[in-house]
Amino acid sequence: MKKLYLPVILLVLICFSSCVDVEEHYDFKADGSCKVAYSFDMSRAVSVLMNLMSDSVKATPQFAIVKDTTLNFFSALPDSTQQKMTPDEINLAKNSNLSVQMNLQKNLMKISIGHQAKDAADLQYYLRNISKIESHSSLNKVAKNNSGVKGFDAQQLIGGQDYYAYEVTPHKFYRIVDKTKFNAFLKKTQSTFAMAKAMLIEMPYKVILNFAKPIKKVNNKRAVLSADRKRVILQTNMDEIIKNPSVMDLKIDF
Repeated sequence: MKKLYLPVILLVLICFSSCVDVEEHYDFKADGSCKVAYSFDMSRAVSVLMNLMSDSVKATPQFAIVKDTTLNFFSALPDSTQQKMTPDEINLAKNSNLSVQMNLQKNLMKISIGHQAKDAADLQYYLRNISKIESHSSLNKVAKNNSGVKGFDAQQLIGGQDYYAYEVTPHKFYRIVDKTKFNAFLKKTQSTFAMAKAMLIEMPYKVILNFAKPIKKVNNKRAVLSADRKRVILQTNMDEIIKNPSVMDLKIDF
C-alpha cells in the first residue's frame, strides 16, 4: 500500500472507532439552564494505530497536523441555509459547538459536541433531536468542512442518542432506552465495534450529571451518588451496554 494513502486511512479508522472513551456531561444550573457535552476521546485508538505505522510514514506532513479549534454551527452556515431554518433549528445551531483537539504525534485525538440549553424544554428538544444533526440544515457538511478531520462524520459521534426516550422537566431527568432503536443502531455499527474489539480497544462509557440542589431520587442501582447528593456518575462500557442496554436507563428526580 502506498504511503500516500496511509494517513487518510488512519484518520478514517480513528473516526470509525469514535466510541472509544465516551463521556456525557450535564451541568444543571439553579436558573434551570443546563450545559451538556458529548466528548469522544480517541487518543488510545490513535496510540494503537500509530504503533502500526513506520517511522517514515509518521514523519510525513499529514501526521504533523495539529488542531485545537471550536466551531459554532450556526455561524459557520451560509446565509441561504440560515434563512431556511425553523426557529428551533436556529436555536439548536446557535447554541451548539464542535471542538476538535488533534495532535497525532502526541497520540491526541478528542472531539466534543456541546450545547447550552436555556431551560428544561430546550434541553429536551436538543436531546430528542441531536441525532438528526447530520441532516438538519447541512450541519454535518459544515462540520466536515471546518473540523479539518478527514472522514469526520457527526452522525457517527452522536447517532446513538436516537435510541433514548427522554422526559426532561425542571425537576426530573428521565431517559429510557428503546430496544428496537438500539438494535437498529447495533446493526449499523456492528463492524465498528468488532474492529475496536479486535484491536483490543476498550470502550468505556461514562455519564456525569451535576445538579444545583440535592437529588431526591435516582433509580439506577449502578449510579453513584455523591455525598452531597448533587452529582450522579454512571460508568460502564459498550460491551456491557450491548449485552444489557437498560444499564444506561436513568430516572432522576431533583
